[in-house]
Formats: sequence, C-alpha cells, structure tokens
Amino acid sequence: MKISLQKATIADAGEIHFMQICSFGSLLEKYKDFDTNPGNETIDRVIERISQEFTDFYIIKSGENSVGAIRVVRLSNGDRCRISPIFILPQFQGKGIAQQVISEVEQRYRPINGWELDTILEETGNCYLYEKVGYKKTGKTEKINDRTTLVFYEKH
Repeated sequence: MKISLQKATIADAGEIHFMQICSFGSLLEKYKDFDTNPGNETIDRVIERISQEFTDFYIIKSGENSVGAIRVVRLSNGDRCRISPIFILPQFQGKGIAQQVISEVEQRYRPINGWELDTILEETGNCYLYEKVGYKKTGKTEKINDRTTLVFYEKH
C-alpha cells in the first residue's frame, strides 16, 4: 500500500483526535491507562501538540484516505527525535503502513543522536514492529498500572 505524509495543521486537529480515539480505544479499554493513552486525550491536547515548535505531526494518507498519523518530536535542538505517537486506524493495520511511515520519517529527519519511542510491553505486536525496524530496548521500563508497563526503545 502506497502511503504519503501530509503535515498537519490546527485545522486537522479534529480528524487526528477522531483517529486517535478509534486507534487507541481498544487499548484504553484493555489497559485502563487513562493518563498515558492517546485515545483519552482531549482535542485541546492534540491542538497543543500540533502547535509545538519542536513537533511535526503528519497525517498518514493512502490515496485520499487518512489512515493514521505520526508525531515527530525534535529533542535537544534536533539532535535526537522521538516518535510519540504513531497510530494506524484498525481497518488499515497489518498492511505494513507503520513500517513505511517509520522509514519515511527516518529519511526526513536525521538526528545525530538517533531516535526514541516507547510502547506497551504487553502489546507484543507493537514490540515486534519496532524491533523489526531496528529499534532496541533500552532496558528502561515504567509501570503505569497493574495491567500496563511501558517499554522504552532507541535506534542509532
């Protein structure tokens, strides 16, 4: 599936917010991680993130269809970048889109000190995806609640 990235503006906040709820809703229900799950964020939080000078938010497109989004955060004056979040709508998952998107943003941004991200340790499919595209566990984890642990990754 051919994808493209469209840089998001404030006008896209509603669409991104809706896609976040659709993409993260089942995980929110499963893990009850209300403070950290993007599916529980308000539209105001999405607007705030899009507005950040050190953030680039992209809508992932397949043809005319919006299929997800990714946010790239430039840390340390752009010397390091963080993916937080990336999400694909459920009906488009399992088609290699996330791999393509990660590859595309890694080509656009070339931070000297590499990349970082985190995901839910219990979501083995997410962990597999990030490891498949070259991310390594840092050894750091953070217990969110009795159901959820975040695991941290990096790529140099």
